[in-house]
Amino acid sequence: MTSAHLVRFADSIRSATLDEIKADPTLGGRLHLDGSGPLTISYAPFEHIQHGARVAIVGITPGAQQAANALGEARRRLLAGDGYPKVLAAAKVFASFSGPMRANLVAMLDHIGIARWLGITSTDQLWTTRSDLAHFTSALRYPVFVGGKNYTGAPLMTGTSMLLRLLNNCLAEEAAALPGAVWVPLGGAAEAGVQHLAGKGLIDPARVLTGLPHPSGANAERVAYFVGRKARETLSPKTSAAAIDQRKGGLLRLVAALP
Repeated sequence: MTSAHLVRFADSIRSATLDEIKADPTLGGRLHLDGSGPLTISYAPFEHIQHGARVAIVGITPGAQQAANALGEARRRLLAGDGYPKVLAAAKVFASFSGPMRANLVAMLDHIGIARWLGITSTDQLWTTRSDLAHFTSALRYPVFVGGKNYTGAPLMTGTSMLLRLLNNCLAEEAAALPGAVWVPLGGAAEAGVQHLAGKGLIDPARVLTGLPHPSGANAERVAYFVGRKARETLSPKTSAAAIDQRKGGLLRLVAALP
C-alpha cells in the first residue's frame, strides 16, 4: 500500500530530527491534514492494513506519543531507503498500543480467550512473531488534537462533520478489507465509532467485543480486577465489580461462540 499522505510528507519526516518529532509530532503544523475550530488532524503513518488479520484492535485516535513513535520509525525506515509499503507496515506495528497499555491489553485479551481462539500462546505475539493475525487501528486513523491536546472523545466523533468524515472514510475502508475480523474497541468513544459502522452494515455486530476496560494506566484497578489480579473486597469505591463482571461474562460468551 502506498499512501498519498506519506508521499506528500516524506521529506518533512525524513529531514526532522528525533528530538523534533518527540517534542512536537505535528512538526509545527507541517503535517497538518485538516482543522475546524480547536480541532486539528495531523498526519502520522497509520494507513497500513493487515489483510487477512483475524483481530482488529481499535483505539480512539493515535495520541501524541503514538504519533511520535510511528513518525520516528518511519523516519528510520525512510533514511534506510525502504519503500513506502514497508515503511507504513513497520511504523504501524512499532507504534500501535505501545508502552504500558500493551501489557494491560495483552493480559485482558489472553484472559477472555483470544489467544486460545487464535491458536497462539499469548496475544503478546500479535506484536512480534504473529503480527499477521492483528490489525491495529483507531476509530479516527490520524492523530486528532483539541487545542493541542490529545482528543479523548469530546466533541463526539459521530456528531462532528470533520471527525465523522474521517471515521467514514478510513475505518470504513479497513472494515471492508477485513470482513472476517473480530473487532475489539477500547473505550466508549472507540466503541461508538465501531458501532456506527456496524449500524451501517459494514461490521458484523456479533464480531464486536465491547466492554473491555480501557488498558490505560489510569484504569489499572479495573484491569487488575478484570484479569483476577485484584480481589473484589479490596476494590476502591470508584470501581464497580458488578459492572465489570457483567461485561466480562458477555465477552467470554462472545469469544466462546466465535467460529
